[in-house]
Amino acid sequence: MQSNIFTIITKPTLLLDEDQAIKNINFMVSKSKEQGKLFRPHFKTHQSAEIGSWFRKTGVKAITVSSVSMAKYFASHGWKDITIAFPVNWREINEINTLADHNHLELLVESIETAKFLQNNLRLLTEVWVKIDMGAHRAGLNWQNKDEITKLVDVVLHCDKLILRGFLTHDGRTYHAKSPSEIKDLYKDSLKHLNKVCHWFEERRKSAFSISVGDTPGCWLSDDLGNVDEIRPGNFIFFDVWQFQLGVCNSEEIAVAVACPVVASHVERLEVVIYGGAIHLSKEFIIKEGNPIYGMVAFPEGQKWGIPEKSCYVSSLSQEHGIVKMNQRAFNKVQVGDLLCILPVHSCLTADALGHYLTLDGRRIEMMKKEY
Repeated sequence: MQSNIFTIITKPTLLLDEDQAIKNINFMVSKSKEQGKLFRPHFKTHQSAEIGSWFRKTGVKAITVSSVSMAKYFASHGWKDITIAFPVNWREINEINTLADHNHLELLVESIETAKFLQNNLRLLTEVWVKIDMGAHRAGLNWQNKDEITKLVDVVLHCDKLILRGFLTHDGRTYHAKSPSEIKDLYKDSLKHLNKVCHWFEERRKSAFSISVGDTPGCWLSDDLGNVDEIRPGNFIFFDVWQFQLGVCNSEEIAVAVACPVVASHVERLEVVIYGGAIHLSKEFIIKEGNPIYGMVAFPEGQKWGIPEKSCYVSSLSQEHGIVKMNQRAFNKVQVGDLLCILPVHSCLTADALGHYLTLDGRRIEMMKKEY
């Protein structure tokens, strides 16, 4: 008889429900195929060659990454069509050229200076996207700034080392929406603005430029992906507390949890201390009813974790410690030495912090090794 996965855990461990992750993948693959969109999933969430192979089995051939190092890692595992969805880091031009020698590489530009730098330093003809900011104010040119976008487009079109693919955005505004309906509205808003930007330049070529969007909330919830050429969501494979709070997913669709040993118990304040701190869960939090929440709490049940407990949450983190507030019933179930399963607020950062996965059948899945 197969042993319970929780009997072998001794320290904070990132558990992965493989079946649920594959269900999440299949949903996005089916939606993109049915609507004729290129599905270029973002691999920064899982950062694993083995998990990447689950996408390959569904027919996915093109991927998105967030760094040159990540591009090198996935290229070494057979991925040949890669977009680095991060502003070009000039200091990595040698690595970029090496990647482009053997792979179809797509880059982001948002300044004339970077376009000229690439023109002067790339060895091979390379496709680029102009990064557009929809209002999140992280990176890219504001979609309303026609003059600046036009200047950049003109420079790119006159560079013989660059091919302009089109316009790309990640609308971070959806991560701060108040409801699923607002997320859908923001997604439509992004597409409307990106298409407007494309129309400005249609006379420059016989066909329109391409449009690429990338946020999980908009791509997952929108029944109609709209007038877009490719989608690049990433977090959907695991989901997390943030997405749950937004109404993007339900708790059963969250495919990862951190199993943390209970190391102390304080009845006077209905709190337990777990071995699981900021270096395991990250410092990301949501606010609920005025309280910061660094993770939802579930009990181990069989070979998985159960439904998150009401009124139980990680209330604070230090480097190794996590403080968990409990209701009376849940507190009475917990003893020092037990495990609690913490559903992370941001699965991408939690996965990055812990570095590997343990599937519910006890198999270890490695992630890419960090380059510092």
